[in-house]
Amino acid sequence: MPDVFFAIPGDLETLTGGYAYARRLMQALPAAGWFPHHLPLPAGFPNPSDADIAATRNTLLALPPETPVLMDGLAFGALPRAVIEEFDLSLTALVHHPLADETGLPPADVARFKDSERAALALAQSVVATSLHTVETLARDYNVARGRLYLALPGTDAAPRAHNAGPIPKLLTVATLTHRKAHDVLIDALARISDLAWTGDLVGSLDRDAAVTANIRSLIAKHGLQERVTLRGEMKDAALAKIYAGADVFVLPSRHEGYGMVFAEALAHGIPVVACATGAVTETVPTNTGILVPPEDPTALAAALRKMLSNQAYRRHLSEAAWVHGQTLPRWTNTAAQVAEALWASLP
Repeated sequence: MPDVFFAIPGDLETLTGGYAYARRLMQALPAAGWFPHHLPLPAGFPNPSDADIAATRNTLLALPPETPVLMDGLAFGALPRAVIEEFDLSLTALVHHPLADETGLPPADVARFKDSERAALALAQSVVATSLHTVETLARDYNVARGRLYLALPGTDAAPRAHNAGPIPKLLTVATLTHRKAHDVLIDALARISDLAWTGDLVGSLDRDAAVTANIRSLIAKHGLQERVTLRGEMKDAALAKIYAGADVFVLPSRHEGYGMVFAEALAHGIPVVACATGAVTETVPTNTGILVPPEDPTALAAALRKMLSNQAYRRHLSEAAWVHGQTLPRWTNTAAQVAEALWASLP
């Protein structure tokens, strides 16, 4: 069984979709014919210091020639082309979404990331994207030849169906508090439906962006939602599964998503979704399983939530469709098989 070194910046145990993808992929790759080795990289990416770049360069130059390396796009797209050109490796880049698609970036950073990632991807023997939307973006905007592009959708575990047993509908959001996840839009929308009965759980790290978290706390207080909206912070698997099991509606108005693993997880539990038609969300959430609205539109989001909460029969109809669709989602064995194909293609 050939070895592959999976180069990942930062803490592998971070509770985000990208790191969850990496963890589960490494567990599944041996069954697909590859033995993965975690290759830690500095946490400074995608804005590495000179020391981060030097450390990454030294780590990769220490590998034998033609060694297969799968590198997370958070690092790959930010490495200078001149550094990548030094490597005699079989390189596969893993891209959840282009670095320039992170929302809230200054225009200069968008341009810098686009130039850097376009140059870097030209040097990869193969490129794995985690959604069809990202495949199309890389082909159209980053000049990645389709013959080097491989689609590897995130896997989704089978899950018990949510029981929706409470007398008051429970809204669930699972996402790190960052600008891209648009919790500010969510709180504005919730304030517009305060006449309805509901409670909301917001699960996700409160430490990644202190300014965003402070703003969300302020908005909750401003609208008097302290007794109805609970910031739960990060949750490990067992606790998160329990909170999914009790949810009636999953809502997350992200400004952009490369795939949106939490949407797939909600559907696997039979939970209807309210989200924004942006990025890969339209692929992940079929129209019969939820309501998609324009991004940055709290009025439209509030109207969708009002429709969902006010009509139990409609909500149950969407829940049934979500449950049926959830049974068809790819598993991590499928993901590993698709990544394995890209790794084989990267070999000389």
